[in-house]
Amino acid sequence: MKSIVIGLAIRISAGLRAGPAPRHMLMAGLTAACLVSASLFAAPAVHAQASIGPETRLPLPRYVSLKTDKVNMREGPSTDHGTRWVYQRAGLPVEIIAEFENWRRIRDPEGEDGWVWHSLLSGRRTAIVAPWDRAAERVVDLLEQPEPASRVLARIEPGVVAGISDCDGEWCRLAVVAEPQGEIIGFLRQEELWGVYPDEMLD
Repeated sequence: MKSIVIGLAIRISAGLRAGPAPRHMLMAGLTAACLVSASLFAAPAVHAQASIGPETRLPLPRYVSLKTDKVNMREGPSTDHGTRWVYQRAGLPVEIIAEFENWRRIRDPEGEDGWVWHSLLSGRRTAIVAPWDRAAERVVDLLEQPEPASRVLARIEPGVVAGISDCDGEWCRLAVVAEPQGEIIGFLRQEELWGVYPDEMLD
């Protein structure tokens, strides 16, 4: 059976975010890879839950995702502060690292941080597949079962954004969309993902 490779579908400039300073990036939908230099991406996060958010009483840090295709990241927690970046990709995973009233300080997959209005964030969990490996030009196998010898359902390029169904601390069940096959559900090792902590359990 021919392998399905899930990767870049669309290439345009100023994709994940645009800002006051010129910066060109590549954008794709939730089914596509973000072809950005691996050096820009943060390494896999270590789950160091150290505090509770003063506004929500939820753990800090924690992962969420962007709710819409236009999200302003500001320099501080008010509209009086300048806009650092404008994100242009709903579903992008980000990490909340602080809270102030209705504002959330987030860190994106490239390590940039700033403040976002709380209603522009979603509790829906997503992850980027191995963005730090983009330069290696490798693919990651999406497996039918959470076992290394399981059947390969698809080969995913680093940078693809996938929806997370559940994680057991070692494997995550993901949903990715391939054209024209549609949604494919399978398993990846948790350590291959940015958007979930290595030891985090999700159900």
